[in-house]
Amino acid sequence: MAAALSFARCIVRPGLLPLCSRVWGSGARERAGLPPAQRRAFSNNKMLVELDEGSGVATVKFKSPPVNSLSLDFLTELSIGLEKLENNRGCRAVIFTSAIPKIFSAGLDITEMCGKSTEHYAEFWRAVQNIWLRLYGSNMVTVAAINGSSPAGSCLLALSCDYRIMADNPKFVIGLNESQLGIVAPFWFKDTFVNVVGHRIAERSLQLGSLHSAPEALQLGIVDELVPEEKLQDKAAAVVAQWLALPDHARQITKSMMRKSVLDRLLTHQEEDVQNFVGFISKESIQKSLRMYMEMLKKRKG
Repeated sequence: MAAALSFARCIVRPGLLPLCSRVWGSGARERAGLPPAQRRAFSNNKMLVELDEGSGVATVKFKSPPVNSLSLDFLTELSIGLEKLENNRGCRAVIFTSAIPKIFSAGLDITEMCGKSTEHYAEFWRAVQNIWLRLYGSNMVTVAAINGSSPAGSCLLALSCDYRIMADNPKFVIGLNESQLGIVAPFWFKDTFVNVVGHRIAERSLQLGSLHSAPEALQLGIVDELVPEEKLQDKAAAVVAQWLALPDHARQITKSMMRKSVLDRLLTHQEEDVQNFVGFISKESIQKSLRMYMEMLKKRKG
């Protein structure tokens, strides 16, 4: 409530952004002679969510070892966290990042798709749909601060944000590599990818299941900027400040106009998409491919 009131009392002075639209970095408020901003945090065993009530910017930090896999529990907690932020009128932007070194997220948890019941597959896929619908359709400014590799479903999360900044490390990779596992990326993964990079780049990358290094991802337009890892959070805050300088209603309506047809397509075919996924993932050939991949991962860890 206090944060919402502060927005209502903003005074716009010539040549300056309203205070409610500025994002203050560490120590900046104190240097400007302002009291420290209140921070409200809530967390679970999957992520830490911290809202700076002075700036209206939340940071969602994934912390689900070993690799932030997007399990059913993870997706549920993330959806609940985003809903809380959306319902908080004091929150205008979210920065997503990872607390685990070298990995943003390993993508969808393969164990959720292997050796389970059809009912479980359906529940899991609905959770994947719901997080995409919530994130891609969010009224908030969303920025992915990608401080590690980001394959498959993790790449989808990043693509769903308004802006993507990646740590400048050639060892970090990003892409929708589902075809390498014998899985076909669904139409709404494809639509999201096409809207970011264009049809030809998306088609080639999806067919080959490519994972692109950070420099290549910048060249292809998958990410918007590369910065040194130690400057990633400061850069994300600066980008958010630029976006929040605009009137919320104009930005939100424009975003909805650009994304509505893609969102509506899944909403119209949501249950059909669930059944398609369940039928596909239940095939023995697909299950065999997933089991082989899991065995490969175990050997690699060993």
